[in-house]
Amino acid sequence: MTSPRRKCEFCAAATEAASSADESDVRRVVQPRKKALLNRLNRINGQVNGIGQMIEQDRYCVDILNQISAARSALNAVANQLLADHTNGCVRKAVLDDGGEAAIAELLQVIPRMR
Repeated sequence: MTSPRRKCEFCAAATEAASSADESDVRRVVQPRKKALLNRLNRINGQVNGIGQMIEQDRYCVDILNQISAARSALNAVANQLLADHTNGCVRKAVLDDGGEAAIAELLQVIPRMR
């Protein structure tokens, strides 16, 4: 049996339960900053495509590495925003609702992967 989906006021309401059995384990939350996150990801996608073009054009290695560093930094900013939203919304709500042990454990597992 899967755990019930958490509804988080900060992250907006969780979407309806998935109708098919294959999607029943998928947890969904409407992101409060969806448009800004998608805009950032689109820019990152452009950066990554530009890196590919730089390689195709045999550009100088250090210039390519600088662009990779910038793309990595931009992805980290997206991840940090998602982490902050999750902590301030979903985890906070879980703590207030039921002590939040499971949400805190999940958060503590994901933080090391962010490094």
